[in-house]
Amino acid sequence: MDATKVIIDAVDRFRQRRAAPLVLELDLTEGLTDGPPADPLNAILSLRKARLADVLSGLKRAGKDPRVKALIVKIGSQRLGLGMVQELRQAVTRLRASGKLTVAFAETFGEFGAGTVPYYLAGAFERVYLQPSGDVGLTGVSLEQRFLRGALGKLGVEYQIGQRHEYKTAANTFTQDHMTEAHRESMSRITESITEQVVAGIAEGRGLDPAAVRALIDRGPFIGAEAVEAGLVDRMAYRDEVYDEVKRAAGDDALLLYVGRYAKGPIARKLPHPGEQTVALVHGSGPIRLGRSGRSPLGGGGAMGSDTVCAALRAARRDERVKAVVFRVDSPGGSYAASDAIWREVVLTRRAGKPIVVSMGDVAASGGYMVSMAADAIVAQPGTLTGSIGVFGGKAVIGGLLEKLGVSSEAVGEGANAGMFSSTNAFSEAQWARVNAWLDRVYDDFVNKVAEGRGLSRERAHELAKGRVWTGADAQEGGLVDRLGGLEDALALARQKAGLPADAPVRGYPRLNPLERLRPADSSEDKAAALARVRLEAWGPLAPLAAELGLPFHGPLMLPGTWTVR
Repeated sequence: MDATKVIIDAVDRFRQRRAAPLVLELDLTEGLTDGPPADPLNAILSLRKARLADVLSGLKRAGKDPRVKALIVKIGSQRLGLGMVQELRQAVTRLRASGKLTVAFAETFGEFGAGTVPYYLAGAFERVYLQPSGDVGLTGVSLEQRFLRGALGKLGVEYQIGQRHEYKTAANTFTQDHMTEAHRESMSRITESITEQVVAGIAEGRGLDPAAVRALIDRGPFIGAEAVEAGLVDRMAYRDEVYDEVKRAAGDDALLLYVGRYAKGPIARKLPHPGEQTVALVHGSGPIRLGRSGRSPLGGGGAMGSDTVCAALRAARRDERVKAVVFRVDSPGGSYAASDAIWREVVLTRRAGKPIVVSMGDVAASGGYMVSMAADAIVAQPGTLTGSIGVFGGKAVIGGLLEKLGVSSEAVGEGANAGMFSSTNAFSEAQWARVNAWLDRVYDDFVNKVAEGRGLSRERAHELAKGRVWTGADAQEGGLVDRLGGLEDALALARQKAGLPADAPVRGYPRLNPLERLRPADSSEDKAAALARVRLEAWGPLAPLAAELGLPFHGPLMLPGTWTVR
């Protein structure tokens, strides 16, 4: 009897959901995930998070769905990258233009802290509500750089690092005690460009003059009542008051439904029929490394493995149903060899006659730009950080630190440069010459491929390179990016280039069933080879810092010393 009642209730809820007005919800307090889970651990960690692609497709569909009356988004303190915020702003603006009510609610936009980016997101909504105890931390854009040279010098640590060229400032943290002229110029332009975007977005969304918005930024942060008076917030209200007001506007019988659930509903998305032509969506997120993608169980984030991404691109290229590829890149770079391997697969995909469009996320710089530059088109958000076409390399010399600690070391070896990469001693003059030869080779290769992929002269590519980081808006002006927009724009462009209908289905790639995920790959050509893995990095969340300090990747819980003959 109870089972029958459960089934009847479920059917009634399904019928009601198909007919009743809908108020869509999006809770950003836990953030969003950009791509699908790369490995089993990531799948568990992201169970409660909505996927950006689902949210974007759901909001796109909601604009044409007469059942959807409103959207409520709770904006929390979880940091979202500027590129992702602009993706959401674009989707909300389009939904708002379709006549749907869009509402942003927050307990606070920065609790006694900066809240410029969260408020910038809220500014795209028709109505902005703030809890009575909340504030609006609209304080502007600031980039801060710390320099460790002085502290490291006191410890007896010296960094020997070369860079190509003056704007490649990643190592300045360790080699300088202040901003160089090029460093300051680059960071100043980034903050200026982002501020221009924030001011324009808030002015348009709130119906304010841009000059007035700049004046408000200089006055911030704001207590809640001050924000209402300044026109930044419509009114102060608690969650229950906001929801009651929206439900009254949508209809008493309106149902609440998360955007992610709406996007995955039984009639939500167009699924490909057998043999139907599709667009493949391949994700590449995190620092770029050789091997397979994955993350450490001890934290530290995920990585884009060249083997994984290359296998995914090969599988999409060989699939006759796939007529175009969108490569979603969100990466600060990493290994040159790994980036070059992925670049080659992008080139081969393009040569195979399948249009490939890159969609850049929050950042696609250095190696993240190298894997993107050969695509048919690059789409980036105005606030995406990209470029950084350059290279640096060297090592930390900790001999002085070891001496202070009373640690002595000796080495034996055969070959004049056998101990070249030891962190105990500095490079000799001949060894330093080899480092510079390597830097020159990598930089020249990078710039030449930029010129080839982007249709630029070598001289123009070099001017845009020099290691300089650009915002997406400035990169488009320089020819490093084709269009400004988000993932949905990249998918539309890929369909257009392939001659597919505007509603051609999109498939995450590679698409593996549970059995294929369990079995070992037959070869490197097998799509199962694109699976990510869990990587053991004993440094956990300190892995990036350990790498920058020249510490062994395997961490402190390991047999001391290096016992590999190279």
